[in-house]
Amino acid sequence: MSARGFTLLEVLVATAIMATAVVALLGNLSTSLTNASRLADYDRAVLVARRTMDDLLLQPNLPKFTVIEGAYDAGLTGLRGGWQARVTPFERPPGAAAGTPALERIELEIWWESGGRRRTLALEAFRQTVLRPEDLALEAMAR
Repeated sequence: MSARGFTLLEVLVATAIMATAVVALLGNLSTSLTNASRLADYDRAVLVARRTMDDLLLQPNLPKFTVIEGAYDAGLTGLRGGWQARVTPFERPPGAAAGTPALERIELEIWWESGGRRRTLALEAFRQTVLRPEDLALEAMAR
C-alpha cells in the first residue's frame, strides 16, 4: 500500500520558503510606500515653492540684498516649514543709470520637516526691472 500526501519535513520546508518570500515582499512593499510618501512630499514642496516664487515675482518693490522670510500654514499647504528669499541684481549694462532696464535674480529656499528631518528645496528666477536711484545706492553700499 502506498501512502499519499506530504511528509512533515516537506511541509516545513515549503512553509519556510513561503515565509521567506512573504517577508521579502512585505519589505519591498514597505520601501515602496516610504519612497512614494517622500516623493509626494517633494511634489507638494515643488508646488508650494512655485506658488511662493510666483508671488515674489509679482511684487515689484521687494527689498534688495535683504533676506525675506515667511512660514507656511500646515493646514493649507500640507507642509510644516517656511521659506526665505533674497533679491539681487543679476545683469545690467555697464554704467547704467536710473531708468535703465536690468535683470534681477530672486533666490528662494523652502524648508519643511519630514520624517524627523529638515528637507530643503531651492529655486531661482529672473525678472526684468527698471533701475531706481535707491537700487543703485544699495548696490554701491553692498560692494
